[in-house]
Amino acid sequence: MPASGRSALAWSGLQRSSVEDMTVTDTTSLPAVVRDCLAEPDPLPRPDGDDRYTISEVAELTGLTPHTLRWYERIGLMQHIDRSHSGQRRYSNADLRWLSLVGKLRLTGMSVADMIRYAELARAGEHTFAERQELLQATRRDVLTRIAELQGTLSVLDYKIDHYAGKIDRHARTRTAEAAPRAEGAPRAEGA
Repeated sequence: MPASGRSALAWSGLQRSSVEDMTVTDTTSLPAVVRDCLAEPDPLPRPDGDDRYTISEVAELTGLTPHTLRWYERIGLMQHIDRSHSGQRRYSNADLRWLSLVGKLRLTGMSVADMIRYAELARAGEHTFAERQELLQATRRDVLTRIAELQGTLSVLDYKIDHYAGKIDRHARTRTAEAAPRAEGAPRAEGA
């Protein structure tokens, strides 16, 4: 996937200038995926109005396979894609932005059923804002729970890494100390 495609689609269109209640001014310490979401989007490959992409172009831009793109349409995760006069799918910039959001939802661990439900709500219109918000809040809670679990796991790994680093250091000092007396008692080479 070309770098321009990755960065253009890394932004989901749901830009946030703050995390929790704290405004983020220095993003250098944030993970790359978070920085991508906070950053201004790169322009899409084509301007709106001239934005007709084939399925193979969308596959290259998104990293999804053509099979997956067809499946998304078949299960209702994507609305009906426009077709050319010959029946080929023609994706738009709006479709690329939607696929970027779907990619973010997949990364959260949201189930396919919940993603389809979200897509249905989005297509239903503004009167579903509260339901969409509720679905995203539930997903956010799940993500925070997983983050807490992973932080606990990371703490255990850090402890074990430090534990072994200390053992390796002590082992190296012991071997050096044991080797020193032998080196002192070894016969010296002539002429030394």
